[in-house]
Amino acid sequence: MSTSPKLLIANRGEIAVRIAQAARRAGIPSVAVYSDADRNSYHVNACDEAVHIGAADSASSYLSVARLVEAARTSGATLVHPGYGFLAENSEFARAVQEAGLSWVGPSPEAIEQMGSKIEARKLAAAAGVPIIPGFDRSQDPEDLRKAAREIGYPVMVKASAGGGGKGIRIAHTPEDFDLSLRDAKEEARRSFGDDAVIVERYITQPRHIEVQIVGDRHGHLIHLGTRECSLQRRHQKVIEEAPAQNLSEQTRKELHDAALTLSQSIAYDNAGTVEFILDDDSGEFFFLEINTRLQVEHPVTELVTNVDLVDLQLRIAAGDVLPLEQSQIAWTGHAIEARLNAEDPWNGFMPQIGTIAELRIPEAIRWDSGVVAGSEVSPHYDSMLAKLISWGDDRERARRNLLAGLESLHIAGPRTNQGFLRWLLLHPRVIEGRVTTRFLDEEPLPSVPVADSCAPAAALGYLAALDQQASSEATPWRALGLARFTPHVAPRVVSLSTEDGRFDIAVSGSNGAYEIAGARYAARWGDGRLTLESDGRREMLPLELVADQISIQREGHTQSFRVVSREERWLGGEGGGSAADAALQAPFPGLVTAVEVEPGAAVKEGDVLVVLEAMKMLHSLAASGSGRVAEVFVKAGMNVESGSVLVTFEDDPADC
Repeated sequence: MSTSPKLLIANRGEIAVRIAQAARRAGIPSVAVYSDADRNSYHVNACDEAVHIGAADSASSYLSVARLVEAARTSGATLVHPGYGFLAENSEFARAVQEAGLSWVGPSPEAIEQMGSKIEARKLAAAAGVPIIPGFDRSQDPEDLRKAAREIGYPVMVKASAGGGGKGIRIAHTPEDFDLSLRDAKEEARRSFGDDAVIVERYITQPRHIEVQIVGDRHGHLIHLGTRECSLQRRHQKVIEEAPAQNLSEQTRKELHDAALTLSQSIAYDNAGTVEFILDDDSGEFFFLEINTRLQVEHPVTELVTNVDLVDLQLRIAAGDVLPLEQSQIAWTGHAIEARLNAEDPWNGFMPQIGTIAELRIPEAIRWDSGVVAGSEVSPHYDSMLAKLISWGDDRERARRNLLAGLESLHIAGPRTNQGFLRWLLLHPRVIEGRVTTRFLDEEPLPSVPVADSCAPAAALGYLAALDQQASSEATPWRALGLARFTPHVAPRVVSLSTEDGRFDIAVSGSNGAYEIAGARYAARWGDGRLTLESDGRREMLPLELVADQISIQREGHTQSFRVVSREERWLGGEGGGSAADAALQAPFPGLVTAVEVEPGAAVKEGDVLVVLEAMKMLHSLAASGSGRVAEVFVKAGMNVESGSVLVTFEDDPADC
């Protein structure tokens, strides 16, 4: 390492924390950057210093080359690590860092440029003898792209030439779908990467997504660290990843390794990168997809099976060191699986969620990479990923069970997450067998989620158990938990719990651990963040957090949050009436309006897209749920809207739209 190195981390969230940890182990001070929205974020405190770089809008902060380079200068940083996302694969940023006399922790700007365009990457792969998917990239004229789609044969994939992470990808199943898919892919690509060029490719109907991790130095040494299976995806974004990839013949595995090294050697690749392939599960053929010229979100699974710290290698290579490992020294032990915990509601179209993480209890037996803690704010400005849970086992089944146990013990209250969805995936027979394709989530319907009314009685019992425990030990019960929220002095006691969707009035008889609800008898005990319920010889232990009048309870991996309604609110609040918004399309979350597809007087039917919102770096099409006629449109493209804002109202029966 050079004299007195200092590392600026040009990113945020969990990857900034992960890089800071590696830097600390290497004895290198780290510098965080933060926007207005991230002033109090966990990654800021995880570093030794921090520099403010601008407004919450990523274009004014994390995507500003000038502000990031200036932050490196003013902090005295000597190295810059871009993490992943944002400017991680931006050759202009890499070059600006080097021109400022700093070391870039990543591959050369030339390699980033060559692989940053999927069009150019396809040409380089073909020249190196690596198989590519049949496709078209010679023109951006819409008519040429339509013609190419017809010649390739539907279904086709329209995907952004720049960037990655599942952004700017749409599938057109018929010629009628093509224009909308082309428009949405180009718009999302432009917003995500500043480049709306696309490729049209044959869409493989039974695809598996296989990756090969490669690492090279600046002295011509290059190795691979094996395969990863990343086929569990939603909207082309990975959900669960594992290493090594399963159900591959040794011949296919070797061919994947060789293809990755051949292509990487052809561009003199240096630093960490990932060569991605699509494997046709029907034919066994594989095709080059792209090279990600950065650290991947899923890098921890490779680290756990190889015992290699990829960020440490990146820092060594950036300092000019020779790669300290040869291919013969790489050994793979056991199996690792990673799950991405996102602030989203899978049972409501995976809508992004925002808010404050009220409570967080993390699993102890698995690796937890995260950028949030209790009290962290989840904003609409950035990606929805909160954390990664990564498990290791002697074999795949042990790794799966360990990850499942981690999800079971995780308790997070606040914004809704995909925790229960991840649990369902790990229990699915096809996932257990390791026999999935990237279409798995298109083919498998989600199960029903435990709704609030199934959790409310348990939440009420937990609340009363806590109060009764205090009553038996203190002269003035209830004080530590706030005012009693049930109707006192009568039997049964009525506990009122409210959610965003309604209120539950639960009548409970008994006390001191013995209770009855609607004829069912329970023994209930609360303590150490866990509610233990016994009924008819069955015992259930549920994570439950109680802070003042706020209750969050977890069942089957799903967290439900309630507020205990005071007696005064119960008596005086009433149920309320309807509102004008009942006959309207409302914004389900804060966001930027990117398109309005209707105008007053327009007739709409179920499924018609009315408004397109951008939030958490993704475009979300808001569609009509029935038939009707538009009365008024209250937004236009370019407007920022808050959650619950009325976007469109209807003339007909609101139940129809």
